[in-house]
Amino acid sequence: MQELLNWTIDTIREDISTDLSWLEEKKFDWTPLVAKTLKKVIEKNYSVLVITDDRQQWFANYVLDKLNSKHRPYLPFYDFNKFCSSIKDIKSQEDIDLVIDMLNISFPSGFLFWYIGGIEHKNFALQRFYDESFLWLVDKGQHGAISFHEDDKYLDIKLVQLYSLLDKTIDAAMFGNIELD
Repeated sequence: MQELLNWTIDTIREDISTDLSWLEEKKFDWTPLVAKTLKKVIEKNYSVLVITDDRQQWFANYVLDKLNSKHRPYLPFYDFNKFCSSIKDIKSQEDIDLVIDMLNISFPSGFLFWYIGGIEHKNFALQRFYDESFLWLVDKGQHGAISFHEDDKYLDIKLVQLYSLLDKTIDAAMFGNIELD
């Protein structure tokens, strides 16, 4: 069993089909974040609610289409916008508390948000008040998050590349090839 950081570096370097040097620069942000997230999903049976800003909704669709199309056990990843389609505007802490209460009832083993997008978007407010989040932020950095620049002309490609690394990391964790501690 290999340590996650070393496995991540090896995996990035072995992928010769694309330039992933940008990903290697984020390895110290990535490894603790993905380890914490996958431990909750794999070991504690958490569900993952994918939530995005409007510009990154295409990516949520991409991820949810690809994630469970592999030959491995299905994973509990859900599109929050489809799951909670009746919730249009979250305007107050009370609204957030009501949504969190409903999600706690719906997911008794636990859940976390995987937020992809900008922090100015209304959907960011929901996960901001909830500690269990897997954050991929566009244009603003934050401790405990992966960040991207909105004006990066390769942003979409980088999101897909990072998803590919996540997918490989899920396989490695599920099949006992890496340590998540």
